[in-house]
Amino acid sequence: MSAWTVDRGCPASCAADPDPRVPLGELARRYATLTYALTRAVARGDRLAEPSALRAEARAVLGALGVGMEGVEDAPFSVRTGGVGTLVVANHISWLDVVALLAVEPVSVLAKREVGRWPVVGALARRAGTRFIDRDGSPRELPGVVQELADCLRGGTSVLVFPQATTWCSVSGGRFRRAAFQAAVDEGAPVRPVTVEYRQEGGPSTAPAFLGEEDFTASLRRVAGARGLRVRVAARTPLWGTDRRALADAARRAVLGAGVVDEACVARGVDPSTGASYGPVATSCCKAA
Repeated sequence: MSAWTVDRGCPASCAADPDPRVPLGELARRYATLTYALTRAVARGDRLAEPSALRAEARAVLGALGVGMEGVEDAPFSVRTGGVGTLVVANHISWLDVVALLAVEPVSVLAKREVGRWPVVGALARRAGTRFIDRDGSPRELPGVVQELADCLRGGTSVLVFPQATTWCSVSGGRFRRAAFQAAVDEGAPVRPVTVEYRQEGGPSTAPAFLGEEDFTASLRRVAGARGLRVRVAARTPLWGTDRRALADAARRAVLGAGVVDEACVARGVDPSTGASYGPVATSCCKAA
């Protein structure tokens, strides 16, 4: 078993269709605006790596898709102390998470290799200095990745990590893998937990979730077709520590500060933290509460 082995995540059936939807004319306009925004971003070339430009393009993508932002829109994640960078850790629901977080602060990103091939978000992630890792690679690669992450933090670069390592349809899903937290321990770097949630018409929404083996275009279609979709980004109090296990557990508890464990998952015999079935087989799990 690979050291990168992760929980299986939610099945694609957890992602609900948006309600309400925008009219077909508005949907067409959004796709056209998105195409223009992505073309402009590519035309920037190396200039897209500049934080202000990357933030502007990430916000342009959200705007093109009709996604509003709530929370710390203009507050940075990085904690400026001691010259080291910040390990930013967030729950993982969708490809849209990366866009929303870059729209707040264009930090470097540690992500699975597939992210670089995703339309829309791949180019933005690469320009942000993303370090792509192979989840199916050799366990011997893990210490090198942790060391590279530590080097970034030591050099003053803040790095975004999704310690759940796969996507879930709500905040409450998935354990936090601990390896990345070792880099923060080694460098005495702060850890900034961040909660990402999606809401539509005032209630939780799983429409943006990108789950399992789902095709990217199906997820993009739900996002573009949703009326009143908003992403809420909440930066939690920074953490420091000398034990990666304790740091990972504390960070997950902080991220869950805005999440509610779905009691329906438990009722169906599904552990909301792992997606594992311990009773009747569930047809879906971890719906946003």
